[in-house]
Amino acid sequence: MDWTAKHRANSTATARAPVKPGPEVANAASANMRVSNGLKEFLWLISDNGQGKILDLGAVFQSTVMFFIEKGFRLSTEDLLRSWKEFLHAEEESLRNAPVGDGNGRGSQGMLAGKFLDTALQYSEDYFHGVLAWDLFDYLDAELLPRVMERIYTVMRPGGAVLASFHSRAPERFNRYKVVDSQTLELVPTPTLAVHARVFQNREILDIFGKFRSSKTFVGRDQVREALFLK
Repeated sequence: MDWTAKHRANSTATARAPVKPGPEVANAASANMRVSNGLKEFLWLISDNGQGKILDLGAVFQSTVMFFIEKGFRLSTEDLLRSWKEFLHAEEESLRNAPVGDGNGRGSQGMLAGKFLDTALQYSEDYFHGVLAWDLFDYLDAELLPRVMERIYTVMRPGGAVLASFHSRAPERFNRYKVVDSQTLELVPTPTLAVHARVFQNREILDIFGKFRSSKTFVGRDQVREALFLK
């Protein structure tokens, strides 16, 4: 998909049918609501794909599932951060229960990341038209992040879009993301699954998505940067 070409092709239709913000957008100033220009653009970019497939890498919310179903998309959800935490916990338990002196110590982070991805993100190549990564990359271990990024790239179709968020500073609380409407997210405070790992600079974000061919960013009033990348 050519980003600029899509803008040109749809400019007339956009002028004829301006989108009026719904009541959810009007209430987005409340503490747990966030206007998401990135989500709006993401939906527009994948709108040409009838019955398109989307991968949500966050928590499962029924409202999010119904939102995409009603728009004609097929949504798969894999809570990757929770799966990673549960995997590490299982590895620690296995290590504690192992017989003394069996020589099976804890593997390196690289080995653990590889073992985790033996069962996580198991989808066919070129399967998804869109991926919702939310703020996942802010929390991933340095050894796991590039492996996850490589897997995401593999399962995305050419022309597909991925939406990710990056915090400019460590967030005060751990949130999950629920889709309210086409331009509004609800931030749902939940028990912390992982410690915020680092703040990424612009160049580092571009490096993470180095294989992708086009990008666009949106910075909100809360200084959270939304990034869209096209494969």
